[in-house]
Amino acid sequence: MVNHVVRWMDEALNLLVLLLVAVVLFVSVYSLMDNIQLYRNAQDDSLFVYKPPLGTALADYKRISEKQTAWLTLHDTSVDYPVMQGANNFEFLNIDPYGEFKLSGSIFLDYSNDKNYQDEYSLIYGHHMDRNTMFGALDYFLDRTYFNDHSQGTLTTADGVYDIDLFAVSGADGTDPTIFSPHGRTTEEIIAYIEENADIYTGYEAGKPILALSTCYGETAESRLVVFGTLTRR
Repeated sequence: MVNHVVRWMDEALNLLVLLLVAVVLFVSVYSLMDNIQLYRNAQDDSLFVYKPPLGTALADYKRISEKQTAWLTLHDTSVDYPVMQGANNFEFLNIDPYGEFKLSGSIFLDYSNDKNYQDEYSLIYGHHMDRNTMFGALDYFLDRTYFNDHSQGTLTTADGVYDIDLFAVSGADGTDPTIFSPHGRTTEEIIAYIEENADIYTGYEAGKPILALSTCYGETAESRLVVFGTLTRR
């Protein structure tokens, strides 16, 4: 009788172990597939049918929706995305440019900025994703050689095309109003911040509007990496 009970308990324990292994395996496979899908969403090549030919204003080409304000490209990098703008800064955190729920969200302009990029200082956000997707690629700009070799880009807006010339990279606290409350912010305020905090600063050409690209970076929830450039109308 005792041997029968011991055998039964042993078989039950083996079954429990097998069930636990199966659950762990299922969770691992699900997590892997979920991550793969997440990065596929962040690398949605279908968006490129909406990328205007070089020199063509966004207003003269098909937009994804009326909420698209621009197309952003940093040359010779993976940063090549439509820029959306919501009614607030939460709308496109987990919504793709088509309006569908996606954890990778969209690249988007601060809700308080002028959608035609007529402010002295405009701020664009993007999730920090691995595999150089979204604004995960901004990490590379902390390397001065990479920064110097990839400091050009274009911003195609509704009414024209702007050349982007990157001139600074800085860490920032996401609660800092100087950087993250762009409405009404002057270039003088931004340059003062950059001169005090920048990891790389190559100089600013006075009078030009500033475009900032921001993403999460570092170990705290509020840590940010910000890449700054000037805009020059073609």
